Amino acid sequence: MMHDDQVDIDIDIARQMIRDQFPQYRHEDITSVRSSGTVNAIFRIGSKSTARFPLRAMNPTECANMLRSEAAAMVEIGEHCLFPTPQPIGLGEPGPHYPMPWALQTWIEGEVATPHGLSGSTTFALDLAHLVASLRQADTRGRGFDGQGRGGHLSDHDDWMIVCFENSESLLDVARLRDLWTRLRELPSAGPVVMSHRDLIPANLLVQGERLVGVLDGGSFGPADPSLDLVVAWHLLDRDRRATFRCRLQVEDLRWKRGVAWAFQQAMGLIWYYHRTNPAMSALGRSTISRILDDPDI
Repeated sequence: MMHDDQVDIDIDIARQMIRDQFPQYRHEDITSVRSSGTVNAIFRIGSKSTARFPLRAMNPTECANMLRSEAAAMVEIGEHCLFPTPQPIGLGEPGPHYPMPWALQTWIEGEVATPHGLSGSTTFALDLAHLVASLRQADTRGRGFDGQGRGGHLSDHDDWMIVCFENSESLLDVARLRDLWTRLRELPSAGPVVMSHRDLIPANLLVQGERLVGVLDGGSFGPADPSLDLVVAWHLLDRDRRATFRCRLQVEDLRWKRGVAWAFQQAMGLIWYYHRTNPAMSALGRSTISRILDDPDI
């Protein structure tokens, strides 16, 4: 299990709940989807739909409110994203063997993006730049950063970074990384918030060959630091392709360095937290840290 508060859900429970609550799927093949994701257990329904069951225990009413908020964000990102993104179908109710609401969404075909074979792709780097640019064009409608997760003040994450450094002593050169965070956390604001996916990690990007064909987990779409979505360049691209990505978006120095800071903050949590329970996510954190440390401009 990845989390201390993780809820049990398996294919048999999911299949029964889907078929009981949504009879239109009674004759569809329902299968578990292997994923490095950490938030939901995912089950594919036929060829066009998917069910997502939250993994971490929470109050059912709070969970339902969260899923409704995510559904609204998914509709909004779908109106602006240049690439296909899942859209909400409905909400399922708790059952005897799973205690929370859950979500039905449309299915997007594609393979999960990885640095292997893509880190050196200019085509892919440009697709990522076009993605970020398209999301930034959405109107914030007067909304500000909601204070949840990444996307506000870097220094708000100091306590979390202390936890990460303490748990990484046997895994990383923590002294060097502490020094880097000391510098990054002091970077000033990079300007007004823009609309942001807020979690552009490889697991949320689908590809066919070198082309981006889908963007997952749009439920956090909202106003955030204009540097936040730049993390995708550090998760996936080599130095030359990062330069291509940056040039296409015309990112000035401060925003670029804040993008480094957000990528660093995210990667530090992945390495130790998922060291034993989700090796793919832990490895993502390590590769991102390596790209940052190997860049002579950082």
